[in-house]
Amino acid sequence: VARRVRAQFGGRLRLVVCGGAPLSAPVARILIGLGIPIVQGYGLTETAPVISVNPLEDNLPESVGRPLPGIEVRVGNHDELLTRSPCVMLGYWNNPGATAALIDDDGWLHTGDKASISPNGHILITGRIKDIIVLSTGEKVPPVDMEAAIARDELVDQVLLVGEGRPYLTALIVPNVDAVTRIADVHGWSTANDAIWQNEMINGLFMHHVRRRTADFPGYARVRRLALVKEPWTAENGLATPTLKLRRGTIVERYQGMTDAMYEGHRVSA
Repeated sequence: VARRVRAQFGGRLRLVVCGGAPLSAPVARILIGLGIPIVQGYGLTETAPVISVNPLEDNLPESVGRPLPGIEVRVGNHDELLTRSPCVMLGYWNNPGATAALIDDDGWLHTGDKASISPNGHILITGRIKDIIVLSTGEKVPPVDMEAAIARDELVDQVLLVGEGRPYLTALIVPNVDAVTRIADVHGWSTANDAIWQNEMINGLFMHHVRRRTADFPGYARVRRLALVKEPWTAENGLATPTLKLRRGTIVERYQGMTDAMYEGHRVSA
């Protein structure tokens, strides 16, 4: 099996470098097990661009590797990853305010990514600073880890958690169409009927899967309600970046009515 897969890459593959968006560690391990030497790297346009990469001889798939020679990294306030090196840009063109907000007086560039650094120097990205959801109770929820856990479910293609200033978490989910079709076929429902996306039985099944996937998260970080969204979030419709990162604010705005409905009967903080 592995030989046939490797043959699709030409049979002489030496190295695959993955960047631009997070690579699932289980997926990476499967590829490595098939003899495809894939390593994950990390960087920003403002750092020209590579900060770190996994070496083949010490490849930790759940990490983005070790810093390249001459590049300093450390974890700052709120677990933010900072970097300093000759690769860091001089600044944004004609925008000193934006430059000062990103690079401090000591030359450390603030990446905006939450991270930890292992004893042997591997960087593990754990979320985004600005993506923290603050519930009306004051509890802070970093949604990236929860969304990643939910997105690993066979029923889910995309997911976005909602809850800023709200009393609890809810989720907007783009289902795996094939999975929904199989469920519908069992019950004799037509997927051509848009009402199926509001079907209580299907909604309940998705909620069961979400709760199972997020069982290890704190009690306040529980998804109380969810809504299924038929339209995938892509760069073409403006709901994702070209690197497939979700545009949170745009998605929430697009589905404001659907989101508000999940909080009906509850007082929402201003």
